[in-house]
Amino acid sequence: MAIFTRDKSFYRTLIALAVPISLQNLITFAVGFADNLMIGRLGDDAISGVYVGNQMQAVVQMFIAGIEGAILILSAQYWGKKDTASIRKVVSIGAKFAFGVGLLITLAAVLFPSAIIGLFTKESGVVAEGAVYLQIVGFTYLFFAISQVMIASMRSVETAKIGLYISIMALVVNVSLNYVLIFGKLGLPALGVKGAAIATLISRVMEMGVSVGYVFLADKKLRFGFRDLLRTDSQLLRDFLRYGLPVIGGQVVWAFNNLMNTKIMGSYTAGVLAAVSITGMLHNLIYVWMNGLSSAVGIITGKTVGAGRYETMKEYSKTVQMIFLLVGLLSGGLVLLFRDGFIGLYNATAEAQAYSYQFINVISVTIIGTCYQAACLFGLVKSGGDISFVFKNDTIFVFLVVIPSALLCQWLGAPVWVVFAALKCDQILKCFVAVVKINRYNWMKNLTRDAGETAHEKV
Repeated sequence: MAIFTRDKSFYRTLIALAVPISLQNLITFAVGFADNLMIGRLGDDAISGVYVGNQMQAVVQMFIAGIEGAILILSAQYWGKKDTASIRKVVSIGAKFAFGVGLLITLAAVLFPSAIIGLFTKESGVVAEGAVYLQIVGFTYLFFAISQVMIASMRSVETAKIGLYISIMALVVNVSLNYVLIFGKLGLPALGVKGAAIATLISRVMEMGVSVGYVFLADKKLRFGFRDLLRTDSQLLRDFLRYGLPVIGGQVVWAFNNLMNTKIMGSYTAGVLAAVSITGMLHNLIYVWMNGLSSAVGIITGKTVGAGRYETMKEYSKTVQMIFLLVGLLSGGLVLLFRDGFIGLYNATAEAQAYSYQFINVISVTIIGTCYQAACLFGLVKSGGDISFVFKNDTIFVFLVVIPSALLCQWLGAPVWVVFAALKCDQILKCFVAVVKINRYNWMKNLTRDAGETAHEKV
């Protein structure tokens, strides 16, 4: 079997899907980066406060990513059969779950901001800044949850550009308002982190309004109607829970992992937290194109498996693995290339800059593994139907490898960069598991349901 498939349609579809998704991810990143960079002019406490405050956003994103993943995995396979009626039902189920998650986390953030920030750090300046930011930005979670489900519904039927256009709008609104509200322009008072939170809230409301409006009023593929939200297919609900809960569960595990990362690194100084924030932004910038490719591969995989083209999928999987290995190597090089200039964008202390160099050196290695194993396990294994494997794999590594090793290093008094490396070690170790799993081809399972049938799994 050739390493690179000769099926030109694969490459055309991959590029057609990956480019707009990657650009959307880049713009979504730019919204957060604008907050981070402008707040960076206010010092370490502000950088760290916003970073810790955004951990709740990370929790929301993990939950919603799980719901999106369940929608995409099921809907992409139904799209392979051109069954849009079932896709509408799947999206309706996902929207209800997303609304519930968004509402609960919004209430927690708005009602208990100081208590939440205090879970991660005892630095009084960081807690004060973070609580101000979180109490306002907490209102955005509900709007974000709804808009992401709408965008996922479009991606599942290969309409990827709408998410890009919505993100461009959000970027322009957010950056413009950030500049005005953080620094006090156009005659308005300088609000600092509070201004950043208000700008994010306004952009999220607009983002939701446009995404909902497009899906219900303009889309011609799904023809989604408001009455579809009131319907719940009991059989598809069972399928959503059966295949979606492991996806959501995997995201919950990663949400816990991220919170523990913040808790462990938050036990050090504000300078360390600021360095973690700076490093995280550079990692996310490089991660953007990998995530776009991974999402595109997931859609192709779901559609191919849903159509029963298993031999074709085996051929595609070889190509996908090589693509992501090359992407990983290139990403590691780009991290080192951009390191000095990226750190220089921040008005951080000498301590924060020194730690940033150390942490970025670590991710220049671990991102190679991330690009291969994370992208392949999502784009192939999970999207191909073997959802529980990825959940189990993540759970084992987080609870038995990552967190214990980082706590042990911290207890032994290891340098901070070693503790940080322990928190990232699974990104390399998972590659050994991924290469075996993918090349056994036992992950291809048809999860769709024909009329009057139960969902069937075929390899």
